[in-house]
Amino acid sequence: MDEQVWQVVGTAQGVIRARILEGRLEAEGIPVRLQYEPIGAIYAITVDGLGEVQILVPERWADHARRVLSKEYTEEDLDWRDGGR
Repeated sequence: MDEQVWQVVGTAQGVIRARILEGRLEAEGIPVRLQYEPIGAIYAITVDGLGEVQILVPERWADHARRVLSKEYTEEDLDWRDGGR
């Protein structure tokens, strides 16, 4: 049984956006769980909390996860044409 305390570090509108944020955290080595109402995912509804996905990490990772999620990227940060150099 998992005895870690998981903390919400952010929310996303829709599973696709949540998966992107999940990937950003996992790339930093941070364990992630997504929590959402299945009905919102099935019908792709994002109204009145339906479709809202909570992003959870173990409590000891929460501060680092919030820093990762708060970083914004510019077009130059994402320019991979030169192989990231």
